[in-house]
Amino acid sequence: MSAPRLPRAGRAVLAFALAAICARAADDPAKDPEDKPESAAKAPPKEESSATQHTILVGGQTIRYTATAGTLLLKDDKEEPTASVFFVAYTKVDAGPGRPVTFAYNGGPGSSSIWLHLGAFGPKRVVTEDAQSNPPAPYRLVDNAYTALDKTDLVFIDPVGTGFSRAVGKAKDKDFWGVQQDVHALGQFILAYVNRNHRWNSPKYLLGESYGTFRSAALVNFLQDKKGMDFNGVVLISCVLDQSSLEFAPGDDRSYVFYLPSYAATAWYHKVLKDRPADLKAFLANARRFAAGDYEAALAQGSGISPADKAAMARRLAAFTGLDAEYVEKANLRVNLFQFMQELQRARGEITSRLDTRFTGYSLDLLAEYASYDPQEPAIDGAFTAAFNGYVRDDLKFGGDREYGVENEDALNSWDWRRVEPDSQGLDSFVVNVEPELTAALNNNPHLRVQVENGLYDLATPFCATEFAVSHLGLPPKLQSHVELKYYEAGHMMYLHEASLAELKKNLADFIDRTDSE
Repeated sequence: MSAPRLPRAGRAVLAFALAAICARAADDPAKDPEDKPESAAKAPPKEESSATQHTILVGGQTIRYTATAGTLLLKDDKEEPTASVFFVAYTKVDAGPGRPVTFAYNGGPGSSSIWLHLGAFGPKRVVTEDAQSNPPAPYRLVDNAYTALDKTDLVFIDPVGTGFSRAVGKAKDKDFWGVQQDVHALGQFILAYVNRNHRWNSPKYLLGESYGTFRSAALVNFLQDKKGMDFNGVVLISCVLDQSSLEFAPGDDRSYVFYLPSYAATAWYHKVLKDRPADLKAFLANARRFAAGDYEAALAQGSGISPADKAAMARRLAAFTGLDAEYVEKANLRVNLFQFMQELQRARGEITSRLDTRFTGYSLDLLAEYASYDPQEPAIDGAFTAAFNGYVRDDLKFGGDREYGVENEDALNSWDWRRVEPDSQGLDSFVVNVEPELTAALNNNPHLRVQVENGLYDLATPFCATEFAVSHLGLPPKLQSHVELKYYEAGHMMYLHEASLAELKKNLADFIDRTDSE
């Protein structure tokens, strides 16, 4: 199953080797040549930590904070270490245990947390070009005026197999690659962090992006139901709760309906519409009605639709998407994501990004049916990778010569999609939908609030699919207002657009202010 975020080619895994010492031991027959290497091989893993002191000015307020870069060991039922999880925690000095704490992570699956860390809410931000490719180094790392540190302590977590996080002891990284395994590992990390840092009485939040939203829905339910740890709020950035809604699976027309308003927003942005309306908001409202009405009804007819109705529908689709009506008709009224990315700006020799449709790149094959890459990824990856690698070593004093794994394609390709918990019959099932977990979390903790952040130019997790998912959670009327949706004129990583980042920070601050005392 494809994931919400497609990573670039997998990074090389850093290999470790032990130096041979048997030859020297063999010179002394009184010594067992196996003793020394055996004891070295069994040396237990240790936790590491580097704490540094900093200040930042946010909204006219000077904040003194401690940055702790370190690893925390996860253990099995026998108290044997299974994984070393890397994190960076930012805590306000002398704030006390009642200050809110937010646990943040990206998605993938197989992504480290550098995107939210250096792009959105950490105290440092890498400056990137807006909707353009970034030149090579040097890059600028600046104090982040939009950091959430004025409202909450922050803990950025890298799941096992990403960043500096890795399996230890007898475990392997792949043991943690799955819906259930990931939730249990992140849950164990959060529980251990809360215990050792005395944060049980702190207002607590989960903040995830992309697959991180899928993770959060299951994780908040797990921690509340299994560990008795209630949360004040969950922030879902570029949300996916039902993976199947994004799949364009044969015989399932939902994806075509859900993607159409995002296609329309993209066509409007790139000015490829023949009669481009001035008001984007009104245009998208019309696109939503059309998608859920006449378009969905036409697709429901399947092969029974008449040639005349099919041609008329193709013309209407062309008016919303900027695609040629003949192309749409030949596509049987069903243009999937990678076809749209390739076709929309074909005449310009460009392809359109999936993660943020404001980004474009050169088409490598003007005759291709499908886009071969996502232009946003190479446009920003170098800047984030270089900035974080410098920052973690120079400012946070952690990492040394170890390689930091930004993305892990092996994790994505090996992910175990079985359900978080057995179904009602006690059987395992493959999970593509965590809506029941989020519904249970909201129902069992009626004070829990959820805020969903949507990018209008996001083709990885289109906003219409999220709207459908939220409206079908089956919540009691009194709880329906506990899930709130926000929108930004940007893409999947809306914080790459500085005006949207400012709005995102404001919305997050307001959300914490409303929920930290409920």
